Amino acid sequence: MKKILMTLLLISIATIGFANDYPAYKLYNSAGEEVQFNSLITSFINADVIFFGELHDNPIAHWMELEITRAGFEQIGDKLILGAEMFEADNQMILNEYLTGKISNKSFESEMRLWSNYKTDYKPLVEFAKENNLKFVATNIPRRYASIVSRQGFEGLANLSEQAKQFIAPLPMNYDPELECYKQMMDMKGMPTSVTAMKNNLPKAQSVKDATMAHFIIQNWKDGNLFIHYNGSYHSDNKQGIIWHLLKYDPDLEIKTITTILKDDIEKISEEDLKKADYTLIVPKSMTRTY
Repeated sequence: MKKILMTLLLISIATIGFANDYPAYKLYNSAGEEVQFNSLITSFINADVIFFGELHDNPIAHWMELEITRAGFEQIGDKLILGAEMFEADNQMILNEYLTGKISNKSFESEMRLWSNYKTDYKPLVEFAKENNLKFVATNIPRRYASIVSRQGFEGLANLSEQAKQFIAPLPMNYDPELECYKQMMDMKGMPTSVTAMKNNLPKAQSVKDATMAHFIIQNWKDGNLFIHYNGSYHSDNKQGIIWHLLKYDPDLEIKTITTILKDDIEKISEEDLKKADYTLIVPKSMTRTY
């Protein structure tokens, strides 16, 4: 009995210590109040589109994406639609064929242009969609076309074939160089003068990605659905980027956002951090990275 009591005591100390001293994350709303997961889901479930702004190498963000997706499915079932920056629009057919069981996992992974961290970070989302017959939208512009914009500006897209243009937002694309998320890219210091043209096109290449993702979100969303989109936080922070483009299609959309940031002390959050999204996921800087 003494040994059992001692074991229970040690487990209790370890559990309390982990919970209080080593939390893996904290969630805050835009008012700076700590939020519990269930409250987050209650807020999200009434939205039309949710943007999860992740840090691509952060395991807590990827885990949270999966948990939010699971919780959303429990609430609304097949009205849930998933979409991601990590998949390019011209790969949609391959993605559909895998989700519907027409091709094997081996064929899918060999033919898709998957990110190097797909298996650890995005495969769980794809498999969840497959298991539950959910639509998963490849929203991003094919990288070869984004590369054209980085070299030639938007003008370079005019020469694409009509077939190629199916995989990008309609031309001419909306673009505002004064939008803060694009303006910041122009303010980057330390770039040599030899790459001035590339620097001028850098925010345009970002914008063409945002515009294309917005285009494929609105194409696949309809009233009564909840669309969860996974993307790097810069694409949706401050409700700019993709969201700026999306609201051009439908200014009445109910949009909720979450961003991910790293902090030495996750108990402290600044007003500047809180401005970025409706909810902020704070993860310790010491957290293991996935790559």
